[in-house]
Amino acid sequence: MAVGTEQHTADGSSGDEEQESSRGRHRRVRRQRSGRLRWWHEVLLIAIGYAIYTLIRNTVPRHGSRATANARDIERWERDLGIFHEHAWNDWLAGQHVLSVVSNYWYAVAHFLVTIGVAVWILWKHPRHARPLRIAWYSTNVFALFGFFFYPLAPPRLMPGFVDTVAKYGLWGSWGKEGSPDGASNPYAAMPSMHIGWSTWCAIVIVVLASRWWVKALGIAYPLITLFVIAGTGNHYFLDAVGGLIALGLGFVTARLLTGAWPFTPERDPPVQLASAKLA
Repeated sequence: MAVGTEQHTADGSSGDEEQESSRGRHRRVRRQRSGRLRWWHEVLLIAIGYAIYTLIRNTVPRHGSRATANARDIERWERDLGIFHEHAWNDWLAGQHVLSVVSNYWYAVAHFLVTIGVAVWILWKHPRHARPLRIAWYSTNVFALFGFFFYPLAPPRLMPGFVDTVAKYGLWGSWGKEGSPDGASNPYAAMPSMHIGWSTWCAIVIVVLASRWWVKALGIAYPLITLFVIAGTGNHYFLDAVGGLIALGLGFVTARLLTGAWPFTPERDPPVQLASAKLA
C-alpha cells in the first residue's frame, strides 16, 4: 500500500512538472506572436519619441556666443588630449565630392532608419528584450536633452577653418538650411552626439543578439562609420561622441533601475511547484 502511494505521488509530480513546463512554453509562444503582430507599434513609438525629442531639442534656447565659446574650449581640450583630428578629417572629406554626398545622406537618415530597423528586429525575433531596450533608448535621449540645454555647443562646421559639406555639395529638401543658425533645427544641440548614442545602441543590440558573425561585424562597423561621418562632415567633435556614449550608459543604468534587471538578462519562467511540496 505504501509503495503504491509513493508511485502515485511520483507520477503526479511528474505530471505537474510537465503541465507547468507546457504552460511556460505556451506563454513564450504567445509573447513572441503578440510581439510579431505589434511590430508597427515599435515604429510608432520610436517615431513619436523622435518627434518629441526633436521638438524639445529645437526649443532649447540658442546661445550662439556661449556655444561658440564652448566649441573653442572643446578644441583646446582635444588639443591637450592629442585627439583634435576633426579638422584633418573634414578637410580630406570636403575634397571628395561623391563621398561627401554619401556622408551627408548617411548623417541625415541612417541614424533614424537603422534604429527603426533594429527596433523592429528586436520585437520580431527577441520580443522579451524589447521593453528594457526601449527604456534604455528613451532614457538616453532624455539625458541628451539635459546636455543640449545646459551645454550649447557650436558644431565644427560653424567654426573657422571647417567646411560645411552640406552647404558645399547640397542635400535634398531643406535640411541644409535648417542646420544653419537661422534654420528651424537647433545647430547648437551638438553635445552629446545622439548619432553616436543611437548607433552604439544598435551595435550593442546586434552584437549581443545576432547569431551570424558577419551581422555582428556590420553592427560593430556601424558606429565606427558614423564616427567618421559626424567628424568628417563637420557636425560633431570627438568629445561629442564621448558624451553620446555617456548618455547611452546612463540610459542602460536607468533601464536597470526601472525594470530590476539589465537589458539582455534572460527571462525566467515561474518556478515549477512540485506536487510533493504541495502535499507537504
